[in-house]
Amino acid sequence: MTTDPDTTLMTLRAEVCALHAELLRWGLVAWTSGNVSARVPGRDLMVIKPSGLSYDDLTPESMIVTDLHGTVVDGSHKPSSDTAAHAYVYRNMPEVGGVVHTHSPYATAWSAVGQPIPCAITAMGDEFGDDIPVGPFALIGDHSIGEGIVATLKGHRSPAVLMRQHGVFTIGKDAKAAVKAAVMCEDVARTVHLARQLGPVTRLEADAIDRLYDRYQNVYGQQKPSTDGVTA
Repeated sequence: MTTDPDTTLMTLRAEVCALHAELLRWGLVAWTSGNVSARVPGRDLMVIKPSGLSYDDLTPESMIVTDLHGTVVDGSHKPSSDTAAHAYVYRNMPEVGGVVHTHSPYATAWSAVGQPIPCAITAMGDEFGDDIPVGPFALIGDHSIGEGIVATLKGHRSPAVLMRQHGVFTIGKDAKAAVKAAVMCEDVARTVHLARQLGPVTRLEADAIDRLYDRYQNVYGQQKPSTDGVTA
């Protein structure tokens, strides 16, 4: 059954709006900073937060629809100032369905000193499969940040990048997955920072990271059955 394009947009607007509440819930943003976007399946469009609106004032109707060059297609507000960066990611990483940006304090502190977060705990092996890398410094306003995100994350297991002296960008198969990555990025940034106050932090062995990542990505949780009745 084919889904009506207008219904798909309404659903995505509601989902993107609701996911912004998760950024507040997990302490990843302050005031009006931060944003979530989602690719519109099968169309060269995305849904993104409007610029400068209070999180309390966000509604599904206030979410902005743009093309993948950041031009507004539908919406009564200006889109996020990070729209060009999100759009660049979608144009250059077709597997990405959601992008998130936060200034979460611990992860942003790592970005401020330009240090990757070492894969030193099993939760990082599970979710990120590697260190969380640092991307280049870039100013807001055009697609320069997007270029840095793509250059850093293409071919990398981590769905998170610490853009130098700026903050966190995460990607995912959809917007919810990208939000989860942002939550987990802040969680491990805090844990590894606290560990360093107690003593030296040692990165996990590469083989252990590989095994953790494979188990978490392919075995952990409720597996969907395949069409032939075998667990996927």
